Amino acid sequence: MSDHPFAPADDTPALLDAAMDAFAAESPALPLAVAFSGGADSTALLLACAARWPGQVHAWHVHHGLQAAADDFERHCVALCARLGVPLQVRRVDARPLAGQSPEDAARRHRYAAFDGLALASTADDAIKTVVIAQHADDQVETILLALSRGAGLPGLAAMPARWQRGETAYVRPLLAVPGGAIRAWLRLRGEAWVEDPTNNEWRHPRNRIRAGLLPALQRAFPAYRTTFARSAAHAAEAQRLLNEVAAQDLAAAGCPPRLAVLQALSAPRRANVLRHWLAAVHGQTASAAQLAELQSQVMAARTRGHRIQLKVGSGHVQRRGDSLYWQAGNPPPTDTAPPTR
Repeated sequence: MSDHPFAPADDTPALLDAAMDAFAAESPALPLAVAFSGGADSTALLLACAARWPGQVHAWHVHHGLQAAADDFERHCVALCARLGVPLQVRRVDARPLAGQSPEDAARRHRYAAFDGLALASTADDAIKTVVIAQHADDQVETILLALSRGAGLPGLAAMPARWQRGETAYVRPLLAVPGGAIRAWLRLRGEAWVEDPTNNEWRHPRNRIRAGLLPALQRAFPAYRTTFARSAAHAAEAQRLLNEVAAQDLAAAGCPPRLAVLQALSAPRRANVLRHWLAAVHGQTASAAQLAELQSQVMAARTRGHRIQLKVGSGHVQRRGDSLYWQAGNPPPTDTAPPTR
């Protein structure tokens, strides 16, 4: 049984070895870096990678500066990397959330920004080609359940991809099909220690509530839930890829910035799809459901040159200029000083 306070039972350590065999069969580009927090999951991933690719593995640790225990995490990472002979790089960030930002989202953004910086800083002779992340099957289920609880669309229900690209660097989650209990069992079999984040026991975090209340119940009611949830996430990801292709075609037809007349000729679902794609792909913005509904309403109402559009979306606003839509950073100007539409 897993000794993690909230983890459901699934302690077959061979599952981790099988996942690493599958990852090795993909011939990942070397050298690679392990995102190493010091917790059980990343400790196991680092050990497994160092054993398979000696001399080709680095460790990257991000000190988030959010809790006193973070110093203990760093000491664990330094000690293990010294024992393994694995080069360790530590980045310290201030991951405190901004107003209205979730702590988890703030930490994730700072963490990946740190990884991007480390990838760029790697020397030409020893450039990191692949970064591996230790998120596992339980993390994936938690992500899907969080998305459902928030009423997310297909991007949220697709959960975490097993592989993606950031610039020239490939990011991979090789343990995404391995339960957390199996990872800890693999470590115990080898007598390896890890650090446990004290916030794992705090019910104020939604993921911990899911881990404590839902995953054990799912294990009892639907023992194969990790596999079936992963299959649903894969279906959602495939559907989203199709929607992205349609949106790219529609945006090419509408132009960039998109012309109102072309948007108005589309069906409502297709118009919402292309507007969402335009905001995300071109401007890096995510419209809320309410903002997207209001934007659609304004687009359909804008059939005369005198109809203004000035709507807050993301960190900026969408406005009409002439016969097209534009997104601009910052707050919109006061209504009485808004620029003319022609």
